[in-house]
Amino acid sequence: MTATQERSAPTRRSRRAARGSAGSRTLSAIAGLALVAAAVAVQTLGLTPNDRGAPISTTGSLGEDVDTGRFTVRVDKVAAARTVETLSAEPVATEQLFVVVTASATSAKEPLKLGQPRLITPDGVAYEATDKIPATNTLANPWVQPGFWVSGFFVFEVPASAVQGSKVAFGLPKSALAEPFEPEVEVDLGLDEAKAAQLTSAPQDVYPLKKS
Repeated sequence: MTATQERSAPTRRSRRAARGSAGSRTLSAIAGLALVAAAVAVQTLGLTPNDRGAPISTTGSLGEDVDTGRFTVRVDKVAAARTVETLSAEPVATEQLFVVVTASATSAKEPLKLGQPRLITPDGVAYEATDKIPATNTLANPWVQPGFWVSGFFVFEVPASAVQGSKVAFGLPKSALAEPFEPEVEVDLGLDEAKAAQLTSAPQDVYPLKKS
């Protein structure tokens, strides 16, 4: 189990069009562009390295298609288990709780792969997908193709206290040449107090990771 702090969100910017005569509109446009450039420069200088590296998140809910413009993710199901049976290894057990997220993904224009997601608690603690489950058994393994949906699993090993109000953030694989403000999908799992208690009080003894 690995826990890290959630990254901060990037600053949002807006601008307003100028009005007036043709000449004044031209001057206003030039002045406006200068002001926008200055504002962006000031805001950029004010960003910390963590802010500049933070993704742009598109949020959604369980069962909803959440589209970033480059890829779309849908969380279809959430389950809890004490043991997970993988496709290529012996069953894996935990003394805590496995949260198994069944998800589907498609790409907008080009083939891509999803990175390992994070389960994020309401107080900002993020748990990476467990390394006890081989990546080849997860949705990070197949290529996500334009126009086609592919389904799979991600598994998180967490304390039961981390389940209520949790979200899962999906992004692209980590890279040394990562672009700033990469797209990310953040899905609210809909686990209020009652649903979280139901999920954690009766986890499955064995959850088989099998393709649907």
